[in-house]
Amino acid sequence: MAKHSEIAFLFPGQGSQVVGMGKGVFDEVETVPALYREAQEVLGYDIGHLCFEGPVDRLNRTEFTQPALLVTSWAAFQLVQGEPWEPAAVAGHSLGEYTALVAAGGLSFRDAVGLVHKRGRYMAEAVAPGSGLVAAILGLSEAEVRAVCREAESTGVVAPANLNSPGQTVIAGEKAAVEKALEIAKSRGAKRVMPLPVSVPVHTPLMQVAADRLKKDIESLSWSDLQVPLINNVEARAIQSAEDIQASLVRQLPAPVQWQDTIMMMSKMGIRHFIEIGPGKVLTGLVKRIAPDARTWNISDRESYELVRAQLMA
Repeated sequence: MAKHSEIAFLFPGQGSQVVGMGKGVFDEVETVPALYREAQEVLGYDIGHLCFEGPVDRLNRTEFTQPALLVTSWAAFQLVQGEPWEPAAVAGHSLGEYTALVAAGGLSFRDAVGLVHKRGRYMAEAVAPGSGLVAAILGLSEAEVRAVCREAESTGVVAPANLNSPGQTVIAGEKAAVEKALEIAKSRGAKRVMPLPVSVPVHTPLMQVAADRLKKDIESLSWSDLQVPLINNVEARAIQSAEDIQASLVRQLPAPVQWQDTIMMMSKMGIRHFIEIGPGKVLTGLVKRIAPDARTWNISDRESYELVRAQLMA
């Protein structure tokens, strides 16, 4: 069995959503339907129907994406509850950081659902609909992407939003400026540029007004120190106190996600086994590029859980 000190749990963020996500866990795990009912009470709409049936354009709107992903990932997490392979640390990519905090005991599921619902709404209201754009750039270094953004800034706000892995950086900002940056990136040898299904330019200075609004909601909730450390998005450092968590979440929104540094920090801690819990395998792919010797898994349904369990227990 893998030692606890070698395992980390990771939770996905926006971009991992897909219509139909979580349906298997909903049908197969007895305790999960109650979670969806609880989330529905908080949100005022049927989150299960949105996750399972769509429509996709609604699911991709950040105010709906965020609670949908949190509920789906938390439902998948129920599969590992009670297993002896507890993690040495947790992390989540952007929105996924909230699921990680629930998993580590920092915040109740109910409070997290309400908080990310507000986070999504504040983010959507921070920019005019259709005025922002998020896109990935593949094949350029972080320094090259930063230079591209600086050159495109004459057109508007654009900045690195997710420093995901070597050769993969997500940029975000005002639509015209991001489009200009993508043109420059292609001219400088980027292997690929692609818009992402994220409806607002998160992790840029355009989100500061949303962060200011969210701060009040964060401070109004009951927080606990974490049972295991969170490697946070903002500085890629281990934090565990309730005070540090709250401050970090406010800083997170207008700042880039330091995902490459997060995985490198976990590797320095001796973590060799990374388990992505929730829909998709985005983070699993990033870990493989950052730490090629690491073992990676994804748990999104009972079948994938049984596979992970068999390999970890072997």
